[in-house]
Amino acid sequence: MKPLVLDGSNLTVADLVSVAREGRRVEIAPEALERVRAASAFLHRIAEAGTPKVYGLNTGVGINKDQAVTAEHYIEYNQNMLRVHCVGVPPYATEAQTRAVMTAKLHSLLGGHVGMKPDLVLLYRDFLNEGIHPLIPLRGSVGEADITSLSHLGMALLGEGEAVYRGRTVPVAEALGKAGLTPGTLGPRDGLALVSSNALGAALGALVLEEFRALVDTADLAYALTLEGFRGNVSPLDPATFRVRPYRGGIASMEHARQLLEGSYLWETPAELQDPLSLRCSVHVHGAVRDALDHAEALLSVQLNGCDENPVVLVEEGRLVPCGNFEPLNWVLPFETLGVAAGHLSQTSVRRTLRLGSPRFTGLPRFLNPREGICHAFGVIQKTFTTLDAEIHHLAHPLSWDTTPLSEDQEDRGCNTPYVMLNLGRILDNLAYILGMEFLHAAQAVDLRRPPRLGRGTEAAHRRFRESVPFLDTDRELSRDIREARRLVASRELLAAAREALGSPEGR
Repeated sequence: MKPLVLDGSNLTVADLVSVAREGRRVEIAPEALERVRAASAFLHRIAEAGTPKVYGLNTGVGINKDQAVTAEHYIEYNQNMLRVHCVGVPPYATEAQTRAVMTAKLHSLLGGHVGMKPDLVLLYRDFLNEGIHPLIPLRGSVGEADITSLSHLGMALLGEGEAVYRGRTVPVAEALGKAGLTPGTLGPRDGLALVSSNALGAALGALVLEEFRALVDTADLAYALTLEGFRGNVSPLDPATFRVRPYRGGIASMEHARQLLEGSYLWETPAELQDPLSLRCSVHVHGAVRDALDHAEALLSVQLNGCDENPVVLVEEGRLVPCGNFEPLNWVLPFETLGVAAGHLSQTSVRRTLRLGSPRFTGLPRFLNPREGICHAFGVIQKTFTTLDAEIHHLAHPLSWDTTPLSEDQEDRGCNTPYVMLNLGRILDNLAYILGMEFLHAAQAVDLRRPPRLGRGTEAAHRRFRESVPFLDTDRELSRDIREARRLVASRELLAAAREALGSPEGR
């Protein structure tokens, strides 16, 4: 994979994920590095002159903005600022999360509106390329800049703290030595520049966004296999109905389901006039989630390619402007909407699964029982997936407004941004379990029905599922099956099997 060239203005979610999850190397565009040097030089000229007043440069921060910082104390003040903000608590970010944070932070510096020393900017690149992953605590940020977490990353650039390096947790200084790197040094205002960013929240958001997209594709696949086990009506997949109400997300899920079901017996089999709403409306529900994901990604992309610094350095205009660019609500609100969207996706999957267990709808044995009167089959499992669904609905409640005014009421806003993203991650984990249990039911229904042909995509996914989870021919402990079904969903193995059968890595 070619290195990703960061230029300060063209970072996509997919690019960030490739660095975070696949270990892709990064380079800095020469023109971006030149902007960094120009902004740093501009800031240093003000530092040397001692005027005008610049927040965090020759003044304190927060309520201490009324306190002066003199030139002889610049370095000490910035070091103290970093240390005092190191108050985050575990759990620590995973390596993928850490790489995402460093990439987001590095890219935000390359627009030339921050004024950080170039050697510190280059160290972000070197940490990524050498695989030095500082321990970043995930809790402690109120989400109005992630200062309590990013301070730990800032200290690592100075050679302090711990990092995961080559599979071991070691002192950062040791990792730097083995990688042949030199710790950075602080200049005027670098302490604030290192911590004043929403990079943690944005990075976590990008990762859950990519995970959610894969789950929606998997939900399409679960629905398609459920439809075959149900012997459902395919008329809701008629493209003509979408021409008169052309929501892009709904069209995408409809087309995906049709591809997955290509060649299925359903297209030639008489069916009930109308199925329950959970089946009839599935691609519309999935499509609404897709539209919400697109909206969230569009606004997150503005964040990833913008500057959330305060004040903003405007070199060409020769000024620094105090501002509220660190306010993340524009893109946090759509992510809270994604929690609600996940609740609808979960609810629809749960109700499809319940319908599969009802002979009134399917004509199959109750609870998909292979030996009625002897086995219990899939009756009790309903308690598990409905409980996880209820948990999703509670987790989807808004979190962004539940903050407390701090710093003598100077800092009286917050969005709990990292918490919102981590909470969405918990929701998606529940959703993976729920979709896995739908696959358990759908595969059992297909095997009991024994249709003449499955779709190209659903047949491949069914075959891969049965390689890991056998047909339920008698009662057994289902917790193991549930865990394995969830793993197949979360690892995207079922989706990969279907995509391979369709001849497209994206299944489209």
